[in-house]
Amino acid sequence: MAVARSLAELFGRRRFAIRPGTGRIKALLDRLGHPERGFRTIHVVGTNGKGSTAAFLSTILTTAGYRTGLFTSPHLINYTERFRVDGTEIPAERLDRLLTELFAVAGPDDTFFELTTALACCWFAENNVQLAVLEAGMGGRADATAAVPGVATVITPISLDHQQWLGNDLATIADEKAAIAEPGCPVVCAPQEPNALTAITRHCQQQDNRLVLAEQAFQASWEADDSICYNGLHSHLDHLRPGIPGTYQLWNSACALATAELLIDAGLPVRAEALAGGIANARWEGRMERFPLPAEVELLLDGAHNPAGARALAESLRREQPSKRIVLVLGIMADKNLTGILHALLPLADQVITVAPDQERALDAAQLAAHCTAFGNVATPAGTVAQGLAIAQSQAHPRDLIVVAGSLFTVGETRALLTGQTSTAVRG
Repeated sequence: MAVARSLAELFGRRRFAIRPGTGRIKALLDRLGHPERGFRTIHVVGTNGKGSTAAFLSTILTTAGYRTGLFTSPHLINYTERFRVDGTEIPAERLDRLLTELFAVAGPDDTFFELTTALACCWFAENNVQLAVLEAGMGGRADATAAVPGVATVITPISLDHQQWLGNDLATIADEKAAIAEPGCPVVCAPQEPNALTAITRHCQQQDNRLVLAEQAFQASWEADDSICYNGLHSHLDHLRPGIPGTYQLWNSACALATAELLIDAGLPVRAEALAGGIANARWEGRMERFPLPAEVELLLDGAHNPAGARALAESLRREQPSKRIVLVLGIMADKNLTGILHALLPLADQVITVAPDQERALDAAQLAAHCTAFGNVATPAGTVAQGLAIAQSQAHPRDLIVVAGSLFTVGETRALLTGQTSTAVRG
């Protein structure tokens, strides 16, 4: 299949690894005729919650009647998931043609993510997108998405991750993330650790960015009926029921709402019905996503690929499933903060099964099981994700909850097995 050859060539660019900086992507966009100038862009940066926040915001904008593009990474199963217009993924045949056109002008050193970002810009421009929501890949200032000027920026919760590229403390990482914002453009910020918030505030003051802070400029809370009450910049909304589940979606959804309200100030009206409808209709695969299995067993997918994400998952499980017996299927990348992830998740597990997704960075299942045992949880090493899922299903009791977590790679492989799809394993 032609698209498979094109993707193989694209994935081959991963040999360049991560090369921070916007010089190459800016030159590439120039050779492409600057497709990024055909639409307005909202950047979403942070450590956890970027994808969910971007999904909420793009759904709000589509519901409001705007032709909306959504660019996210990584994908769970298929590369086409990264590029959506009004919720619809790019067709494989059009992806192949765009990749061919892209390779014709790409420089020899352009990286996988730079080409992927440029492809999103071309697809959105071709589809007459009015507003595009771009999720940063890793950083901010030097991320490929920073080459696309934005009218607003959302900063989701920041924690320690990718320290080899972003810095070893929260203040440095936060400054790097905030630097994606165009001078003078508004910045919506989720609740942050004090050091991160101080760095973000200082950066916004220096660049004349209006800083719109959660818990100050806008408020959100869970109500007794498990709905959200939002007090925003212009709106008061009761009984919001997010289409993406999880306790941690409180501020992801609220930040999306506040950003949409800011667009009203920029002459881009969004009705209150669109705000509520966008929150209710948003979907984001692999994040607190549930699948019913035989014998009243339920399976839950959630990435939880760093300590903050693992703590958020644990909090949601304690709140929503306090009495469930949990079978944890765990697969983690070797370069992640293993101790922090295990510390958050293992206390909830009644049974642990370790797996290694089909990625070169994956921690061996037997090694992961040994780490779990050292924490006091005897774990069964299963090998592959498919083998782990089979063991979990065979050993789960009626009404148990199987939780698959530790990496989006583990979640993607599991979701492919559950839905009968073929996974595109490379997800840079």
